Amino acid sequence: MNTPAALEDTVLSRIYGRGRGWAFSKKDFSALGESGSIDRALSRMAEKGVIRRVMRGLYDYPAYSKLLKKDLSPDIDQVAQALARKFGWQIQISGNAALNIMGLSTQVPTQYLYLSDGPSKTYQVGNIGIEFKKTRFTQLGLKHTANEILVQAIQALGERPLNQDEKQKVIQYLVNTSGMKDVVESGQLNAVLVNRILKDTQYVTSWIASNIRQVLMNKEAP
Repeated sequence: MNTPAALEDTVLSRIYGRGRGWAFSKKDFSALGESGSIDRALSRMAEKGVIRRVMRGLYDYPAYSKLLKKDLSPDIDQVAQALARKFGWQIQISGNAALNIMGLSTQVPTQYLYLSDGPSKTYQVGNIGIEFKKTRFTQLGLKHTANEILVQAIQALGERPLNQDEKQKVIQYLVNTSGMKDVVESGQLNAVLVNRILKDTQYVTSWIASNIRQVLMNKEAP
């Protein structure tokens, strides 16, 4: 049986493995031990300042800005995904929320909307609201959450070529969410990442897939 210290080390190792910005609840560690023990381990780590309590029962390993020399605000999509895992919901980000997350909207968001098969609920993270709206929707069926956000954002922009500024913001988002080292090689995205995205999005609506290919291959629209 794990001692409290050993359990804490195991949980912390998993958190470090997911990287900064990851949000989570005790359910994400259910295979490691008894619920109450994990709950206490997370509480101890939060008290030590190793992780941050975002709301009751939900934490994150905060991203850190070397420029600002401080922890950044919680990643809203990470929090939404953690809540969905905690309660067993299927969720899908709305187009407007995807635009905000990718920096493709000039509007300052106060509310992020997600479609959900769970109950309609709103959670507050600082001055940002996360709204889950119960509705019927078709899952995109993509393996990677970042690609789902990419598809929803491009769909929200409409059936048109992306301009250069939009392409640069898409590339920056893909780099930041890749989870890969050396993601940019000779000014181009790593071929492994490009192939991963293309494979994951190959069956989305054709004009959306075309826009994604143009961004990844650095090609101008015809």
